[in-house]
Amino acid sequence: MSKITGDAINIGLLKRVFQYVKPYRGIFGWAVILTVLLALIAPVRPFLIQYTLDGYVMKGNYNGLLSMTVLMLALLILQVIIQFSHTLLTNTLGQSAVRDLRIHVFNHISSLRLKYFDNTPIGQLITRTVSDLETIAEIFSEGLISIIGDMLMVVVIIGVMVYKDWALTLVVLLPMPLLMIATSVFQRAIKSAFQQIRTEVANLNTYLQEHITGVSIIQYFAREEQEYNKFVKINSRYRDANIRSNWYYSIFFPVVEIISAMSMGLLVWYGAKSILAKPLDVTPGTIAEFLLYIGMLFRPIRELADKFNTLQMGMVGAERVFKVLDTNEITENRGTVVPKRISGNISFDQVWFAYNDDNYVLRDISFEVEAGKTIALVGATGAGKSSTINILNRFYEIQKGEIRIDGVRVQDYELNYLRGNIATVLQDVFLFSDTIFNNITLGNPDITLDEVVEAAKKVGAHDFIERLPGGYLYNVMERGATLSAGQGQLISFIRALVYNPAILVLDEATSSVDTETELLIQRAIENLMKGRTSIVIAHRLSTIQKADQIIVLDKGQIKEKGTHQELLRLNGYYKKLYDLQFNSGGISVR
Repeated sequence: MSKITGDAINIGLLKRVFQYVKPYRGIFGWAVILTVLLALIAPVRPFLIQYTLDGYVMKGNYNGLLSMTVLMLALLILQVIIQFSHTLLTNTLGQSAVRDLRIHVFNHISSLRLKYFDNTPIGQLITRTVSDLETIAEIFSEGLISIIGDMLMVVVIIGVMVYKDWALTLVVLLPMPLLMIATSVFQRAIKSAFQQIRTEVANLNTYLQEHITGVSIIQYFAREEQEYNKFVKINSRYRDANIRSNWYYSIFFPVVEIISAMSMGLLVWYGAKSILAKPLDVTPGTIAEFLLYIGMLFRPIRELADKFNTLQMGMVGAERVFKVLDTNEITENRGTVVPKRISGNISFDQVWFAYNDDNYVLRDISFEVEAGKTIALVGATGAGKSSTINILNRFYEIQKGEIRIDGVRVQDYELNYLRGNIATVLQDVFLFSDTIFNNITLGNPDITLDEVVEAAKKVGAHDFIERLPGGYLYNVMERGATLSAGQGQLISFIRALVYNPAILVLDEATSSVDTETELLIQRAIENLMKGRTSIVIAHRLSTIQKADQIIVLDKGQIKEKGTHQELLRLNGYYKKLYDLQFNSGGISVR
């Protein structure tokens, strides 16, 4: 992983950033050409002013003055056009490169396995894909190209000054060491301030993302004031970081102005002295010319420190973004098996799985589900039920054993094909801020409205959808806020069905719905499971009594297997769970 050390710019990291400029070589080339032109044109206007003063104004030549004024006006218009084009091209270059990089980052994040998101705050990833990427865009608009242009301008202006009058140039540049020292101190200080700002931005984004998403919990428990106080502290740290950077600017810029004034004072003093002593060597036009050169010289030098820090912050942002891109938490997709159809025979053979190191949540799990049959997983919270379906989809990788579908290891299937044949309805339904239709199809152009309507009718959701304003084009807003929990669950159920999966997974799919909606879904489930292998996870034992096989999990191990009646006769774990749910309430269901 590339690092930024000290004040140096990491060339390897910079080259990596410029990989995203390759598709825009033409824009980059023109930006460089315009940068050179701006540096070469800069000394021309002061030279023309000197020539006009000494050649025409001092001699009272009005016609010559008029001609030179027109020429300077034309030069100014040309310079404005070049500057406009330069700014437009560098910003276009930066935004185009960052657009491609942002797409790359988003695509990479989307492909990361779930384990990465278990340990990485979402707000931090938002900062990487938004704020940090914007700092990379500034490498082109306010950073590298601009720095090169300013340095070239400084070299050209000093060269012209030396050519015109080397002695006067030396006098003017006497305060320059003071400027270099001030710039170096400022550059180190502002870099530290900028790094703190980036850190506080990430903290602020993380806090906002978590607490706005969980605002209902805050309100349920009346924690608004406490969370407000936390936010005030985080926001204050962000404010203080910005004030600190502004404080450095408020010191540096006046210091530069003082040093610039010193150069001008030396110029006036030495120039006036030379005019009095040798009028032919130093003219009033030369003094005016050098005054303009001083302004043009100190401006880029003053801005170089700021632009260099902009470049460094762009590099810090690039380092953070590429750290995400270099994250190797990706499920390997080396599988090549893509059969015409999957029957759905599932086999777990001595499977061991741990989220972290050797802390196994599944231990020596073995079972088989015949194609078209239904298996139910039951057990207390944390028994390993959801982990079982997560490893079936290869969201997490197992440490030991094998999982096979139709006799083929899941690792040997092409990953997208594998997941495309396993439809999952989760307990926690996630709906995007979009239409019902798009939430069901997830943007798949192969799924038609007729297919969606047919699936909705099978689930029994068509009537309530039709009653909504716009029907299937109704926008459910963020996370489905305008729908009830039961309606959202029905939408997710339709989403699974329209993909016509070979394997159907229901993870507490009816836990968030009322009794009437549960009965509605249960009737649909009985028909929809026909011809599909189904894995059902449920706390409500009434929903899985008709399963072909029930597996009882406890602390990651299989304690019992069998049908509902067989497990009741064993008088073990399942019987205890059953009695807790039914017999304690005076209900007996056989």
